[in-house]
Amino acid sequence: VAYLVVFHILFVLFVWTYWKSVFTLPIQPGKKFHMSYADQERYENEERPEVQRQILAEIARKLPVYTRTGNGGIRFCDRCQLIKPDRCHHCSVCAMCVLKMDHHCPWVNNCIGFSNYKFFLLFLAYSLLYCLYIAATVFKYFIKYWTVTRHSPEPWMSPEPACGELTNGRSKFHILFLLFVAIMFFVSLMFLFGYHCWLVSRNRSTL
Repeated sequence: VAYLVVFHILFVLFVWTYWKSVFTLPIQPGKKFHMSYADQERYENEERPEVQRQILAEIARKLPVYTRTGNGGIRFCDRCQLIKPDRCHHCSVCAMCVLKMDHHCPWVNNCIGFSNYKFFLLFLAYSLLYCLYIAATVFKYFIKYWTVTRHSPEPWMSPEPACGELTNGRSKFHILFLLFVAIMFFVSLMFLFGYHCWLVSRNRSTL
């Protein structure tokens, strides 16, 4: 009973964080980062790149923007028509600028950024614990699969399975497959979760 309780607690937490990672919508920068209609016309009508950089610098003077491009200019998104805040990037899959974007994750089919990065980290942590718990509870049956031998009380009697032995060939295959998959995902998630914990400790992001 205790095994089932712990299993279902981890399972519920795993599903909840996955749900939040998938269905929490990415957040765009606020309206103050969008160009006004007049500034947008002035920027688009200007053909000289140096003057365009000056226009963006004037607009960004009142905004909390510190990150610059490689040539020292203001980071501007032509598709969203906004000045990018620090750590904001345009996602080509979501077709929008995402605030504090880390990456677009194909496993959750969503952008991981300011709105759902916490849920993504929790999802990795609970997935790691979930795989570890499955591997740990299945491991003893895997040991029985290799070590338990059949015994017979008398030579003329038909052999009987030892106590706890898995007699069904399919059950042995299921145990082996489940342990292999749990360990495989555990190792992969351990490196991914460790990498993101390192990024958090350094106040950095993937991009």
